[in-house]
This record gives sequence, C-alpha cells and structure tokens, in this order.
Amino acid sequence: MIYLQFGLYLAAMLGIGYYSMRKTHNNQDFIIGGRTLGPVTSAVSAGASDMSGWLLLGLPGAVFASGLVEGVWIGVGLTLGAYLNWLIVAPRLRVATEASNTVTLPSFLSKRFEDETGLIKTVSTIVILFFFTLYVASGLKGGTLLFAHSFGTTEEVALYVTAFVVISYTFLGGYMAVCWTDLVQGILMLAALAFCMLLGYSVIAESSVNISEVKPEAFKFSTGFITAASLMAWGLGYFGQPHILARFVGIDKVENIAKARRIGISWMVLTLVLSISIALIGIGYDAIHPLETVSGANGNSERIFLALTDALFHPVFAGFILAAVLAAVMSTADSQLLVLTSSLTEDIGFISKMDENKKAWISRLGVVGFAVFALIIASNDDGSILAMVGYAWGGFGAAFGPLMLLSLCWKGTTKAGAVTGMIVGAVTIFIVKNYVSIEGEYFYELLPAFILSFISIIAVSKVTKAPSQATITQLQI
Repeated sequence: MIYLQFGLYLAAMLGIGYYSMRKTHNNQDFIIGGRTLGPVTSAVSAGASDMSGWLLLGLPGAVFASGLVEGVWIGVGLTLGAYLNWLIVAPRLRVATEASNTVTLPSFLSKRFEDETGLIKTVSTIVILFFFTLYVASGLKGGTLLFAHSFGTTEEVALYVTAFVVISYTFLGGYMAVCWTDLVQGILMLAALAFCMLLGYSVIAESSVNISEVKPEAFKFSTGFITAASLMAWGLGYFGQPHILARFVGIDKVENIAKARRIGISWMVLTLVLSISIALIGIGYDAIHPLETVSGANGNSERIFLALTDALFHPVFAGFILAAVLAAVMSTADSQLLVLTSSLTEDIGFISKMDENKKAWISRLGVVGFAVFALIIASNDDGSILAMVGYAWGGFGAAFGPLMLLSLCWKGTTKAGAVTGMIVGAVTIFIVKNYVSIEGEYFYELLPAFILSFISIIAVSKVTKAPSQATITQLQI
C-alpha cells in the first residue's frame, strides 16, 4: 500500500513537471516562470522551499532531544525574519528586478552597482555555488532518511532514489514546476503535521503520562543571552536566501505581495507550532510505547515524526503522510537546484550571451550536474540535517542578507561596499563555524557574521563612489 501511494504521489509530481515543460518556452520562463504566478502559489511555495525537511525532521528532532529551548527561540526568530523579508525586501526587489530586466541575484547586484568588471557577479556566483550545493546535499540527506526508514533500503539506495525524483521534475518544468509542486507539497506538509499532532495528542491524553516528568527540560525555554540571540539570529538569514528571494522576483504583481505575506506567514506559524507540538507529544508517546528507532541504542531523534507516523496511522494513510516528508525534502532541493542552474546560465559570461532556448537546455543539464555533485557530498557527510542546513543558511544570510537590505533601502551603498560585505560575511561564517565557540552557550555563526557584514558595507560605502543617480532612479530605490 505504501509503495502504491508513493508511486501515485511521485507520478503526480512528474505530471506537473511535464505540464510545466509545455508552458516553458525560454530560459526566463524556466528560471522565474515569466513573472506569472499569483500570491497563493508564491507564498506557500516560498514557505515550503524554506522549511524543507528541517520542519519535519530537523526541528522536531531537536525539540525531542533538548526541549523547547531551540524550538521557541528559533521559531520566533524565523517568524520575525520572514515577516520583515516580505515587508521590506519583497516589494522593492520585485520592482527593481523588473526595472533592470534581471532574474538572478548576481545579475541584479551587477546592475544595481553598475559593475562593468564582473567582480560582483563573480563573488556572488561563487557564494551561491558553494553554499547551495551544501544546501541541496542536506535535502538529499533528508530524503535518504525517509526512504531508508520507510522501505528498509540501504541509505545508498535511498540517496539515489531521492536524487532521481528531485532531478526529474525540476529538469522538466523549471520554476513553474517547482512552484506548483511546492504549493501541493506545502499543503500536504501542513495536513500531515496537523493529523499527526491530533492523533498523537489523543493517545497521550488518555494515559497518565506527564511529559515534564519524563523529560524535565521538555518545557524549559529559558536560556543564556548568547544562546537565545543566536537561535533568534536564524531569522536574519531570510534576507539573503536566493531561493526565497526568487519568489519575490517571480510573483505576478507588486500589489499581490501584501496578500502573499499574510498567507505565507500564516502557513509558517501553523507549521512551526505543529512541528514543535509533535516533538513534545513524541516524548510522551515514547514513554508509553518506546520508539526504538528514535530513542533506542541506535536511535536518531530526527526520526520522531516518521516513527509517530508508523505508530499512529493505518497503512492506507501512512504512505501519504510519509510522502509529506518527501515533499518537504523536495520542496527545498528543487528550488535550490533551480537557483544554482540560473546562476550558471545568467551569470557566467559566455553562456549568458547564448539564445534563450539553448540556455534553457543548459539550465536543465545544470540541474543534473549540480544534483550529482550534491549527491556526492551527501554520501560522504555524517553531519545532521540541522547542522548542514545551519551552515548553508548562515552562509547566505551573512553574504547576501545585509547587502540586500542596504542595496534596496540605502542609496549610498556602493560597489566596493557590496563586495566587501559579501566577502566579510562568508569568511566570518567559515572562521566562527570552525574556530570560535563559547563554553556553555550555543553560538550561531550567522549572528556575528551578519553584524560584521552590515558594518563593513556601511563603512566602505561611506568612503567610496556611489552608483549614478540615473541607476538609482531607474531601479526606484
């Protein structure tokens, strides 16, 4: 039954990919869908591509293991960051990219700062290629966890299956396929979380289990100042995520951004609350009916949602619930592959000069190439999904976050300041991640990297030449 349900789900995703391919006529259609998608699709697909397997695997796993301390502070930070991103960045970026006829982040920045040398494109493209390949690898690891758990396959086989599925429909339909499948996947993720939470709660409500007695730290969310600030700093990452910013570029009208913001934030708050609730319910359920794959000798806390699904649902429904995890994985990996291949065709000189049809096929081949590279990384990395996502998320947040805010909101931002900010942000992420720690505290590298990047952009911009007033006027900054 589960095999049949998975097969139907995957067939539906490939069907969307094929339908989208028939509506994709050139590279701009492949990359941003011709700026034709409405607020509902744009908002839910942005949320689905943002949350990924982290929402169903990484976050509940962290709360199951450590209690509310991570869930509450990260959740608050993410919600604030996402809201401000829709409020501040989205309308300005939509207007500026259309005015400059650009569809990728490096191309927009190049136009914004009148970069004739190609330096900004080069630096930003390198950052995107490096961190997004890691990000796609984290998505493939999430799919591996799902398939290995569900079908008893080896992790190697599961990894190949995940990669094949994601590549297939992204290769076919590009941006429209990604957004439409993400809309379906976002709805499926919300439904799966809601039903799992309700069934799990009904089980533990009928028992005498006390979650706080089973795990005293379960409901504790007070923590040190640095830990709280670092967890909330995850929200700063939103301003620099290319796969989320792409939704702002591709929405049909600026006037629809406010509606998309309300839809997107509502979806986000609901799914975060449900995900955290499932982790707490899982603590109580594990005390009543031990979940060996989660808390046993070889257990993995990131399997809590999968284990509860197996325990709570009849096989008729379990396949659809497990498909929601696959949806979460695919909804991020497909978006990231699309950004990677868009940088390949729009931001590398000799390829960007080709005709649109050739570039569309190069984009498709790029999807395959980058996915294979990410697959190699995922197969050789033993880190957790949350750790891999955190590194890539921080890299983009620090390299592009302060730059996007300042370039869209401050006319005085200069080319030299932009390049400096990207380099300072990316380098600080690497240094803090590998060489800096604070005993007894969680210190997320994005916090210092974002601050230093922001300061460096302002400091360098103050003493270097700003772009011409004509460019500022054209982009309506």
